[in-house]
Amino acid sequence: MAINVVKPGLSTTVQDQGRPGYYHIGIPMSGGMDLLSLTAANLLVGNDMGAAVLEAVFLGPELEFTADATVAVTGAEMPPRVDGEERPGWTAFRIRKGQVLSFGMLKSGARAYIAVSGGIDVPVVLGSRSTYALGGLGGYHGRTLAAGDVLPMGAAGPQVAEGRSVPEALRRKPGQPAELRMLPGLYWHRITESSGARFFEDSWKVAPEADRIGYRFRAGRPLEFVPREQPFGAGSDPSNIVDACYPYGSVQVPGGTEPIVLHRDAVSGGGYFMVGTVISADMDLIGQLQPHMPTRFVKVDMEEALQARHDRRAILAGIRDALA
Repeated sequence: MAINVVKPGLSTTVQDQGRPGYYHIGIPMSGGMDLLSLTAANLLVGNDMGAAVLEAVFLGPELEFTADATVAVTGAEMPPRVDGEERPGWTAFRIRKGQVLSFGMLKSGARAYIAVSGGIDVPVVLGSRSTYALGGLGGYHGRTLAAGDVLPMGAAGPQVAEGRSVPEALRRKPGQPAELRMLPGLYWHRITESSGARFFEDSWKVAPEADRIGYRFRAGRPLEFVPREQPFGAGSDPSNIVDACYPYGSVQVPGGTEPIVLHRDAVSGGGYFMVGTVISADMDLIGQLQPHMPTRFVKVDMEEALQARHDRRAILAGIRDALA
């Protein structure tokens, strides 16, 4: 049982929930940029939540199935088609041996998640099937898909009902503008109070340089730094620090001008100061932001961040209950 890649799409990779536990040696978590959508796709087709799926960015692939399967597509609104006939998103549907899955034009969002019953059965590397393309690790030969690739499918469990769907209210999407809640970080004291206030007042826009490593934002006002003598080991720019660890979701601002939110394939440390960290509950939203999309950073405290994490878990529980 396998899937033949007729056309790979723009940047399609195999992803699951990631490989935590190796960040301290420079290997990022990888995994789906929008884990909520990835998990929902797996639940729709009867997979374990951590099964490997395909993550398609902006342009979907064309896939020929050599065996019957149940399929679901979640995340970005990129209408799936079976032999040219459109199928609904966030809904389980059947595809037969010899049929071809393709996609219409992107309507909203950025990343679609394609789950097949049994999952994509590539080798497990360091506990995960996720692709870390920068390091050539995991996934399908450590890279994005190419025409002619053959993706093995795992053994499917009991067949689920075709047509079951995630309710619209549980399909979390970025707003207009998108709002990313952020905890000020250890280096917040490096900028002036007025500059910190402007950071949250400004409307930013997603830059074209936005990928699995990090999302860059533009159009806000530059940060102003509190004067200091740079310590030994830091660079001359006030945004430089002595090298430190970068948490997942940390917001670095090189030169104080364009914030970069580090995402699933980001490096684990370096010499740029961090203005704060986007809370874990909102990292899924970043994966669905398109270039030039207006975005605001919203200041929260730890209590609000923990409540947001609780709310996200409640959405996931709601999806499970709706599909039970």
